[in-house]
Amino acid sequence: MANILIVDDSRTSRKILREVLEGAGHTVVGEASNGEEGIALYKELKPDLVTLDITMPVMNGLEALEGIRNEDKEAKIVMITAAGQKEKMVKAIKEGASDFITKPFEAGIIIETVNNLVK
Repeated sequence: MANILIVDDSRTSRKILREVLEGAGHTVVGEASNGEEGIALYKELKPDLVTLDITMPVMNGLEALEGIRNEDKEAKIVMITAAGQKEKMVKAIKEGASDFITKPFEAGIIIETVNNLVK
């Protein structure tokens, strides 16, 4: 299974993602609450996949996506977005995001999306 980094400013979202991913047999190797921390942890931990929230303080998800992709062009990044952020999702996919998941979370969709990317 995959080593995953969760980057989200919401403690609740990080907790839900951790429970769903670990329940599916993945390992959460780290958590960050903003994009800046997420890039630093990516460089340190070299996870197989990153879940990356779009709306965060300090550095948003689109900026963090760019930073991680500059570090590793092959990075697998799943963007997390609230409903109604379609323009930002389209931009994220164009900039190299692998896929996206919308809030509120559905466990089955999270597991299916992650498993498809880490096969």
